[in-house]
Amino acid sequence: MRTRVLIAEDDARQAEGVRRYLVAEGYEAGVVPDGRAAIDAVRRDRPDLLILDLMMPKVDGLDVCRVLRAEHDLPILMLTARSGEDDLLLGLDLGADDYLTKPYSPRELMARVRALLRRTVRVSHDDTFTVGDLTVDPVRREVRLHDQPISCTRGEFEVIATLAAEPGRVFTRRQLLQRTRGWESYPTDRTIDMHVLNLRRKIEADPARPQHLITVHGVGYKLATDR
Repeated sequence: MRTRVLIAEDDARQAEGVRRYLVAEGYEAGVVPDGRAAIDAVRRDRPDLLILDLMMPKVDGLDVCRVLRAEHDLPILMLTARSGEDDLLLGLDLGADDYLTKPYSPRELMARVRALLRRTVRVSHDDTFTVGDLTVDPVRREVRLHDQPISCTRGEFEVIATLAAEPGRVFTRRQLLQRTRGWESYPTDRTIDMHVLNLRRKIEADPARPQHLITVHGVGYKLATDR
């Protein structure tokens, strides 16, 4: 069965161009013209990846991302004509896995698609990592604190799983980008900072005074081993 990609894009010409690139690469690709149709199609067809335009009629891309991330774990590649960093970080915060700013090259789009799909099927570790009262299961993609489940976006999970695999080791932001998303996927270190901020809200008793996810100033982050 071929990998299925759904394109949510209201510009018919651009959507058809993306669809053709995907088909030429061997993917099965469908197109929907608005956010409401994107939500319905994901619920109905369960695609392997969603390419989601940020600015769409009926339901915009941010709301689509918010709704679908609460229901599904499919990779979401967000397309945006907005250059504002806040808009891009909001999309990531809502659960988008990667973004591409228009205009973009077909080669870059296909590289992002392949990278996201590789990360979806990749199993990095067979072990469950336990660091103090925090447990990370990369196979089941589960995080538990005091044996209570913690809901994480894909980006947040990949950061915490990388840190939990080597507790006490300090990872630079660039290393976390390479280990989780690929250095080419994000243009700023703030992506990792956003994931760390969100994780602290979920796993720390006081996010302003973290005891698990520690900042090593001037270097990066580590998962504390003495909890």
